[in-house]
Amino acid sequence: MKLIISILIPVLVGAISGYFTTSGVNGWYALANKPWFNPPNWIFAPVWSMLYVLMGIAFFLVWKADAPKDIKQTAIILFAVQLVLNFFWSIIFFKMQQPGWAFAEIIVMWVMILLTILWFGKINTAAAWLLVPYICWVSFASVLNYSIWRLN
Repeated sequence: MKLIISILIPVLVGAISGYFTTSGVNGWYALANKPWFNPPNWIFAPVWSMLYVLMGIAFFLVWKADAPKDIKQTAIILFAVQLVLNFFWSIIFFKMQQPGWAFAEIIVMWVMILLTILWFGKINTAAAWLLVPYICWVSFASVLNYSIWRLN
């Protein structure tokens, strides 16, 4: 049951933020100037879906681990904070159409993901490694976000 809950949490966050993303993607984002390395829109949903599942599995490994309470509690709080930031990035970027503010927010999110990886690593190495594709994608998304902001 913990595994299902652990995967559902980030997947639901992604689904709800996807709701806010849709109007922006079909609206101002479709008309915005984008850099040459901007991927096609269809790639984002499968990539994010996979990343949310990996996040959930990583969270499960930490949640079920026998680890000191303070380290585990910090890891879970960091995970929650980065997930909240992940949710609000879509609203800031797509719904509010504020790529500058979204860039500032994604930098904070990146730092929180890194801290989450470090704390997860204290509890379960596999959990930390499961978040590496996520921070890589967010790194790319940060560059993309910055480029869109500067081009528009």
